[in-house]
This record gives sequence, structure tokens and C-alpha cells, in this order.
Amino acid sequence: MSYAIIRNANYKKDNLAGLYKHNERKNTNYSNKDINKNSAIKNYSIKKCNTTYTKALEILKKENDLQGRIIKTTNVMCEFIITSDREFFEKIGEEETKKYFQTAYDFVANYKNLGEKYIVSAKVHMDESTPHMHLVFIPVVHKKDKNGKEIHKIACSEYWKGKDSYKRLQDDFYKYITDNGFDLERGKKRNVEHLSTEKLKQVTDYENIKYELENEKIELINTQNKSLIIAQNQKLTKYVNKLKMQLSKSYKTINKFEQLKNENINLKIENEKLKQENNNLKKYISKTFEVVKHLFDFPIDSLKRIIDKFINIL
Repeated sequence: MSYAIIRNANYKKDNLAGLYKHNERKNTNYSNKDINKNSAIKNYSIKKCNTTYTKALEILKKENDLQGRIIKTTNVMCEFIITSDREFFEKIGEEETKKYFQTAYDFVANYKNLGEKYIVSAKVHMDESTPHMHLVFIPVVHKKDKNGKEIHKIACSEYWKGKDSYKRLQDDFYKYITDNGFDLERGKKRNVEHLSTEKLKQVTDYENIKYELENEKIELINTQNKSLIIAQNQKLTKYVNKLKMQLSKSYKTINKFEQLKNENINLKIENEKLKQENNNLKKYISKTFEVVKHLFDFPIDSLKRIIDKFINIL
């Protein structure tokens, strides 16, 4: 018996470029040998994305005033891989296969009140051993703010809220598909793959997507500009080293300045002490002159002249 298969994966903004290239067949080479390039003409879109997934995200976010803070670790898109096994599709034929994927598309558009406009792309791959659909959407939840105003928010964790969220997805998808006339069984309820690991990888093209995402590169410069960049880098390196030398000298100057500053403070303190001692001596001498005056009835001015003359001789 064949199964109704739906699998979800969440993607961050940095992963959208690789996902787009794979789903929309924008790559030249693929690691998955199961892909038959000659059959790529049979691939078709239920909903076509006329730009990159990254650009589509920005457009939909702006047009619909989508709330939610997006940072590097935010999951901004989800992807359903919807399929069954090859025997099922061979049995129902081409037209019913198209109906199966259209039915699955309608299910997703209405699931959790998502809305078809938040489906970015729905691409059916017929160029592999088992037909399957990559349906990419923005996980938008519809809620009300504290003022009762309806808002639309990008919130993957809220869209998949609850430990049994994937189980409910399987239940609801199975019911919808069978209600629409497809004779399939529900997948296993335990967290086990519906198919063998190797076959599931073939169906979902797991290895190829993983390879493309891991090897996605961003070209920053071309070969013509390399020599210029290297020369500029060398200049910057010299400049930085020069700054380091100047900084080292500055540290020495600052340390010397601090040392002189401390010495100056100490001199000021010593000077204040000497001034105080000098004042005390002046007071003492003045009182001494007064005592001599009264004891010997000797003019103070004459006594001062005698002492000054004595000091000058020394």
C-alpha cells in the first residue's frame, strides 16, 4: 500500500539562495545522479516564483506589512516536500498525478489559515525517479495585538506550535487527500520515516539540497580586481603596523607624563610644607625681636641690620 507523504523543513534567510537554485533548477550540475536533465522539461509550477526566494520574501513582507523581527537565526520560510512512491504515480497516471499535487497545494493554502499569497513557490519535479512537489511558503500567523487590531506575523515557532504539530499535519493531510478520492494510507505515527532512508533521500532529493546549501558561495571579487585588493591590503597592513608603533610611543610618552605629573604633585606638597615652615619661622623671629627689644631696650631695626650683616658675611 502506498502512503500520503508530506515532510517539512524550515529555512533561514541565508539558506534561501541554495534552496531557490535547487527547486527552480538554476544549477548547472547536481550531485544527485537521479536527476535526468533531459526530463527537466516535464517539470512544472503550480505557483511560479518570478524572482528569487529572498526577493520574494522582501516583497511579500512589504506589501502585507508582515510583522516579526528577522535576525540571522530566524526561520523565515518552510518547505513541504509532498509525494508518495513511484508505484502509486505509475498506477494513477499523468492526469491524476497532476490532480494529486494540485489537491496537496490547495491543502497547504488553507492549512492553519495560511493564505495562498504566502506560498512563494510550488514546483513539481518530474525529472527524478519519483514525482514530488517542493512547496515553499512563509509561515505567517494571523492574530490580534493588545489593541484588538489584526496583524500578520512571520513566526515559524508559532505556526508549528505544540509538540504534536507535525503529527497533526500528517493527520490532516491524510484526511484531506483521501477525502478527495486518493486511495492512500497515512504515514506511520511514530517518528520514523515512511520509507527506507535511502529511498526517502531519493524522493526528497535530500543529499542534493544538503550539498548545494553547504557549498553555496558568494563571490565578493573577480579575478581582475584581485591584484588591486591585494595591493590595498598590503598598504593597509603597513599603515596598521605604523599605527601600532606610534601607539607604542604614545604609551611611553603617556607613562613619562604620568611620572612627571606625580613628581610635580609631590613637589607641590613639599613646597606647601616649606611655605608653612617659613611662615612659622617668620613668626618665631618676629617674637624673638620683640623679646630682645623688651629685655635689652634695643631698637629692633638696629638688631635686624646687625643680623643681616652677619648673615651676608657667612
